[in-house]
Amino acid sequence: MIADTLQIEVQQTTQSRLQEVDFNNLVFGRNISDHMFIAEYRDGQWQDARVVPYGDLSLSPVTAALHYGQAIFEGMKAYKNDEGEVLLFRPHDNWKRFNHSAQRMCMAEVPEELFMGGLTELLRLDAGWVPSQPGCSLYVRPYMFATDPYLGVRPSETYYFIIFTSPVGSYYSNPPKVKVETEYIRAAEGGVGAAKCAGNYAASLYPTKLAQQQGYDQLIWTDAKEHTFIEESGTMNVMFVIDGKLVTPAVSNTILDGITRKSIVEIARHWGMVVEERKVNITEVIDAIKEGRLEAAFGAGTAVVVSPFSVIGYQGEEYVLPQLEENSFVARVSRFLSDLRTGKEADTFGWTYKV
Repeated sequence: MIADTLQIEVQQTTQSRLQEVDFNNLVFGRNISDHMFIAEYRDGQWQDARVVPYGDLSLSPVTAALHYGQAIFEGMKAYKNDEGEVLLFRPHDNWKRFNHSAQRMCMAEVPEELFMGGLTELLRLDAGWVPSQPGCSLYVRPYMFATDPYLGVRPSETYYFIIFTSPVGSYYSNPPKVKVETEYIRAAEGGVGAAKCAGNYAASLYPTKLAQQQGYDQLIWTDAKEHTFIEESGTMNVMFVIDGKLVTPAVSNTILDGITRKSIVEIARHWGMVVEERKVNITEVIDAIKEGRLEAAFGAGTAVVVSPFSVIGYQGEEYVLPQLEENSFVARVSRFLSDLRTGKEADTFGWTYKV
């Protein structure tokens, strides 16, 4: 519920930091745009929607999210087309997934009007922060956290919903080396693996650190019960091209319903490619590498878009993946997504949203 109708107060910054940004050398997450959108949930409704200069928050030391982890977020990107217009990619899917996460974490849901209204108002004001350089975009981070100043284990009755943005370049400078994780887990059946909640990412840090100490960039997560079936890779969905087919783990309550993943599946089917969404055994992938039947293994996500792997490490062995050809599915779908998001390709899917 929103108090009355949505009205967004706008307080513009008196000193923009835009001129301080080197758009030719963007590091992921380093630069934050001038403004942020904030709305507060209290007394059973959303209120005080506003766009204000980006800055620090003042919180009680007993703020509920800091103790009991009620915190969720989304990741999305804005692009510019050749006419300088700002485009978003499937933002309504992000809104739906955001509320799916909110339900699982027992948090207040955000109405579509509030999510899209705040997002649009913010991006119109900070349109100058959207890069036009190839391979660059404006990363958009909506997030919500519990704000009750109460030291007791129960769902919070108050929340902050905030959106800020950041101009970014490529997430990985080179194709990542990934290690199949067979000890630690990302998610278990009945848990919160399908929610985009903060705790999922905190739990991944230590095993990822161990893999990085061994020379890898990221992990391929396997199921919690047998460590046999592939689930995700780092913060990405994972996909394979085997025997000319696109093979990817089916979405479940342990796997995030990735919007980039979903888009690639739809594009592949539109192109007439066979797609298999199912359980994927790690030995199946290793056998396909050994037998020369695997064309590519890659991560798919908002931050990375499409990220081909260079090496898969499994049980002490390293398997070097073939270099991608210019006409490979991975190269073609990566170009197609880029052109679609920047308005160079006609959007027959209805996925782009003009701000």
